[in-house]
Amino acid sequence: MWKPNSGREIKMLQLVVVAWLLIFTAENVVSHQESGEWSCESDSEIQVIADFVPGIITLDGHNDDWKDIDGSEFPLRPALDPDADHEYDAGKMTVKALHDGRDIYFMLEIDGNYAYDKGENNKCPSVALMFQIGDQATYHNMGGCKEGTGSCTSKACRGFEVDIMHFSIGNAIPGRLYGGNPIDNGEGNGGDRFGHLVDIYAWNPHCRYLDGLGPSGNDSSAQNDWHGAWWHSSFTTLSGYVEEDSPYTPNGKKGTYYFEFSRPLRTMDRLQQDVQFKLGSPAKMSVAFWYPMDNKPWHGSGHYTINCDWTPLDISSGSSSGLTASTVKGSSDGTSISAIVISMISLVVSGFIAYRLFSPRDVAFTPMENNL
Repeated sequence: MWKPNSGREIKMLQLVVVAWLLIFTAENVVSHQESGEWSCESDSEIQVIADFVPGIITLDGHNDDWKDIDGSEFPLRPALDPDADHEYDAGKMTVKALHDGRDIYFMLEIDGNYAYDKGENNKCPSVALMFQIGDQATYHNMGGCKEGTGSCTSKACRGFEVDIMHFSIGNAIPGRLYGGNPIDNGEGNGGDRFGHLVDIYAWNPHCRYLDGLGPSGNDSSAQNDWHGAWWHSSFTTLSGYVEEDSPYTPNGKKGTYYFEFSRPLRTMDRLQQDVQFKLGSPAKMSVAFWYPMDNKPWHGSGHYTINCDWTPLDISSGSSSGLTASTVKGSSDGTSISAIVISMISLVVSGFIAYRLFSPRDVAFTPMENNL
C-alpha cells in the first residue's frame, strides 16, 4: 500500500480529499430546492422483506441468484415532487433483500435503455440506499436536522443521522466489485476512488460527508463497509469485461439495470455513521435512482425514489421454529435409528442363545487310545 513519506505529500493528499468531498457535495446538493410545500401520501402497506437465505448469492451484479427471491415493486417518483404524473416512465423498480446471518444483500432491478458515458457519472444511471440511524431522522430532508452548513455538527444534529450508500457507475466496470477497499479504508474514510461506491452519513442535504470525515475533523477509524456491482441485461459477454471494453454495449439498447449490494449486518462504527441492523427488528430505508433523461445529465436532487417516506425493512430472525422442528425431527430420526439397531442386535443375540440352549448336546465317545 502506498503511503505518503513527506509532510508535503500528506498535505497534498489532504487537499485532494477535501477538494473531492467539496465537489461531491456540491454536485449532489447544490440544487436541492423544493418547489413548494412538502406533502406526502405514503402507502402504509409497503415494505421490503429480508428473509434468512444463506449461501445463494454471488455478488457480481447478475440477477440469476435472485430468481427465487420475492421482491417488492415500487413506482419511481421525483423525490422533491412525488406526483404520480411525473413517474419514471420506463417501469417500476423491484427491490429484493435477504441476509445470511452475517451480511445483508440487496438487488435493485430497473428497466431502462442503456446509457453509459465513461467518466461522466451524471450521464450514467446511479442509485443510492438510505437508512435511518437516529431516532429523529426523517426521510424528508435526508435526516431533517435544521442546522445549516455552518452550524451542523454531530452534537447539534444528534439523533438526526442517516446512513447512505451511493453508487455512480461512470468509472465502474460492469460485473466488477466496488466499494470498500484497502487503500481508502486504510485512510479511514468511506470513499471509493475506483468505482465511486461510497459510504456516507448525513444530517440534511447540505450536511453530508463520507464516513470518517466531517465539520469537526476527521476520524481515521471509519471505513466503507459496502460492496456492490452492476449489470445490464443487454450485455452479451458473460466471461467478464475490462475497462477497454467500454461502453460494453451500444447506448440506447432496451433492457434492465441490475444493482447488487452487500454489507455486514453490524459494523465496527463508533461514530453514529452506520445503521446497525438487528435480526427480528425492523429498519427504515429508502432507495433513490438517477437517470439521464433524454440524454441530459442528471443533477443531484433530480432523482426518483420508491416512496415519499421511510419504507419498512423487515429483517427476519431466521427460521427459528423451523430450526427447532428440524432439531426435534433430527433427534427423533436419530432415536428411531438407534432403536432399530438395538432391536436387531437383540434379535441376533436372542437367536444365538436359543440355538445354544436347544441344540443337541450328545457327543460321540472317542476312546483315548485313538488320540495316542
